[in-house]
Amino acid sequence: MKLDMRKKQEKKETIKVTKKLPMTAKMKRAMAVYIAMVLIMTAGASTVFAADDPLTVINNLSTFIFGLIRAIGMILLGFGIVQVGLSLKSHDPSQRANGFLTLAGGVIITFAKEILNLITG
Repeated sequence: MKLDMRKKQEKKETIKVTKKLPMTAKMKRAMAVYIAMVLIMTAGASTVFAADDPLTVINNLSTFIFGLIRAIGMILLGFGIVQVGLSLKSHDPSQRANGFLTLAGGVIITFAKEILNLITG
């Protein structure tokens, strides 16, 4: 008898009732406006055509790649600054040296395009 009662209690506990979240008219209107704006932005996006000149395409690709390289350099620069700061806090000379190397590498990577332009003229 006790086992049957426990099974019934377990069965009752596993049944879950889901309800809709209450949504006011103001929230419904805001949601409708948001959905409409997303649809307008998606449907109204203009088609982008590639440039006719192959040199322009290569220059655009070069600009994009150097932008990515600059972003990686900035990340390394920030990591180097944090590493130097932590080494100053913990008085660890080897970590300080690694921090300054990372910092220098980040600066070089960040300004790679400008350095190459100076070298090539």
